[in-house]
Amino acid sequence: MSTMNKRDYYEVLGIGKDASADEIKKAFRREAVRHHPDKEGGDETKFKEINEAYEVLKDPSKRQRYDQFGHAGVGATPGGGGSPFEGFSGFGGGRQEVHFDFEDLGLGDIFSSFFGGGGPSQRGSSKARGNDVETLIELDFEEAVFGVERELKMNLTDTCPHCKGSTAEPGYELKTCETCKGSGQVIKAIRTVFGNIRQAAVCETCRGSGRIPKKTCTVCRGSGTQKQSQTVKLKVPPGIDDGATIRLREHGEAIANGAKGDLYINIRVKPHKRFTREGELILSEEHISMVDAALGTEIDVETVDGPVRMKIPAGTQSGTDFRLSGHGVPNLKSSQRGAHIVTVIVDTPTKLSKEQTKVLEDFKQTPKKGIFGL
Repeated sequence: MSTMNKRDYYEVLGIGKDASADEIKKAFRREAVRHHPDKEGGDETKFKEINEAYEVLKDPSKRQRYDQFGHAGVGATPGGGGSPFEGFSGFGGGRQEVHFDFEDLGLGDIFSSFFGGGGPSQRGSSKARGNDVETLIELDFEEAVFGVERELKMNLTDTCPHCKGSTAEPGYELKTCETCKGSGQVIKAIRTVFGNIRQAAVCETCRGSGRIPKKTCTVCRGSGTQKQSQTVKLKVPPGIDDGATIRLREHGEAIANGAKGDLYINIRVKPHKRFTREGELILSEEHISMVDAALGTEIDVETVDGPVRMKIPAGTQSGTDFRLSGHGVPNLKSSQRGAHIVTVIVDTPTKLSKEQTKVLEDFKQTPKKGIFGL
């Protein structure tokens, strides 16, 4: 795709040009999960486009150049993927290999393997561990307010029940890997535009463990893992908001002779027909007549806790806010609940009978006193 035909990066992620770093990250996660090519209905072209946009906008300096000069300011080349090094000829005439790091987003190897990154998700650890897994659940408005327990049915790579993840047939021991001599790593020379770089890589023979079985497990054939259907119990805390992510440690995929990865659950909260939410506040509107506003009244207000009787004082103006303390959203840390803010809308009648018109005309001619002396 030529530079002229490239879509605006902000448009790709569905955000405004004043979006914060957190908003950019949330938008990327949302769109990446939606269009990932491994997902049914995914789109590889859109996924690459989303990644390209995020790679630029997450970097303050690249974002500044993009805002000032557009695609040309960040080195976008025709047919490229948005990297300023893409298509650059390194030593030996090969193309520069560019890897994308999604670990800070909790997306793990599901993305890095697609782009050629490969290898287990590490998250800052030198020990091998299984892949992180990401999923999405939807909650009703009330479930997000009060919390809920869910059971997630998932098909994950789990520890082989026969060899218990050792990769060896029960009764047989492990021996030192001859490829890495027990270190779990091999040294590879990589050619780059900056010269040859020696880099330690995980040994492919023992997968970083330093040992291999004398006899391979007859069930998992030495992988130490098997795909299994699992039920994961999730407790969603009261007060969770749309766009939040819950991390369950070691509930991701298993790996031989290593710890399991983590499970990341993205939360989506369905909109409510009457309520909206701002942090710990719940907002709603109630309509009353002009007469009730003038004389005062009491109304039943719908809240997440059920109907609450609320007093409307005489002379209430349209747009007045009333606060129902303790009927809002719980604080995730303290469990103390916020307020429910009710905005009163005074409805002005559009059709009046002759008698009603006469009453209002008489009122208009009456000297203004008391609460009507406005």
